[in-house]
Parts: sequence; C-alpha cells; structure tokens
Amino acid sequence: MKSKDFALIKPVFTLLLLLVCTSLMKAQSQDSVKQVKPHNPPIPVEAFFGNNGLYYQTNVKKAFSPGSRFGFFSLATYTTDYKNKLSANRMLIEAQFSYTIKGGFGVMTGTDMNAVTGFSVIVGPQHTFASRKILAVTIASFFLNEKRDVKLFGLYEYKPSIGRRWILYNRLQFIYNHSMKEGIHNRSYLYLRSGLKIDALVFGLGANLDQFGPKKIFEDNYGVFVRWEF
Repeated sequence: MKSKDFALIKPVFTLLLLLVCTSLMKAQSQDSVKQVKPHNPPIPVEAFFGNNGLYYQTNVKKAFSPGSRFGFFSLATYTTDYKNKLSANRMLIEAQFSYTIKGGFGVMTGTDMNAVTGFSVIVGPQHTFASRKILAVTIASFFLNEKRDVKLFGLYEYKPSIGRRWILYNRLQFIYNHSMKEGIHNRSYLYLRSGLKIDALVFGLGANLDQFGPKKIFEDNYGVFVRWEF
C-alpha cells in the first residue's frame, strides 16, 4: 500500500476513531455506575508477527495505591524486520507520572524516548478510565525539546464477555507527533487488534500502519498477535 492509498482511507479511520470514542464514553457512563472499587489493569506483554516484521509492546497503567490520585503509565514498543536490518530497528519508551484531578482527567509529566525525535521531558493533560471491560488512555504531550514537539496518544480497549470464560478483545491505538517549531510531521501510527481472550491469554489478528517524517513515508504490517496479561 502506498502513501497516497493510505491518505484515501484516513477519513475511514477518523470516523472509526470517533465511533470508538463515542462508544467508550457511553460504556464508561454505564460502567461507572456498576463499578464499586477502582480497577487496576494487568500488565500485558504482546508479540505481533506481521508479514513485514516483528513488533513487541508492553504497557503499564497503575495507581500508586488503591484509590490514589497519583499514578504511573509506561509504554515500551520495539519493531524490527526478520532479516535483523539495523535501520529497521525502532523503539519507543514512555514513562509518565500523573495526578488525577477529577473524573479521570489529570496532568502528567515524564520522559519520551524514541528513534525518530530522541529524548525529551514531557508535560501535558491526560484522561484515563479503567474497568473490567474498558481501558481508555488519552494523553496530549508537550515536549520540552528544541523542536517543541506535540504528541497526541490514544489507547482504547473494549473487552465484552462472549461466554463463561471467553472475552472478545478489541484495541485501537494511535500516535500523532508534530514539530511545532519546524511545522512538520515527525511520526504517526494507527495500530488495530481484534481477537479472543481466555484468562490471561489473548490472541488474534492485527495491523500496524505507520508514517514517518515530513513526507509521511508509509509502512504497513499485517499479521497475528499473542498477548499475555500478568
């Protein structure tokens, strides 16, 4: 798929994102009524085997203690091809400490390290919600670096039960990184997952759609994923 082809399906992804966000907001209002105790999500480790390469991800979303307004969020990803070509190796590591003000809305500060824009201290607002069915994390990061990058990150999971032990697992994850100083696109992606979950094991199909640099060079990767939630 070429970059111009990806541009044609952007409106579809935008509509999909709006629908997902609307569904999550409705589900959150329903789940908040049922939820008695705060829910700390497990720590997932995922391997994605695509037609063009291997992708690894783990993320942590935890409160310092049950009911605490202070929390920690971390995302670590690594991408490589099967030939171990060094230029194809890419990593991203985020570590953020947050304070929730009210209704899941809060502020965060931390660090962002990636192979495209390097290292920077970040600050910004965020919204999080976690229950047995839903995990929704939305973060706007302002980079305190020379390029004054701005990044929008979203991770949304919806996990309805479809049996006594089986759960339908769905995830939409995206990043858009823009340099305010240079006025250019640095990095963006849209990652999709859909599969089944039984106990701590999750498996299914996925797609990684990436864009790099001012020219938005496009790379796609389609395959299967396996995930274990610790």
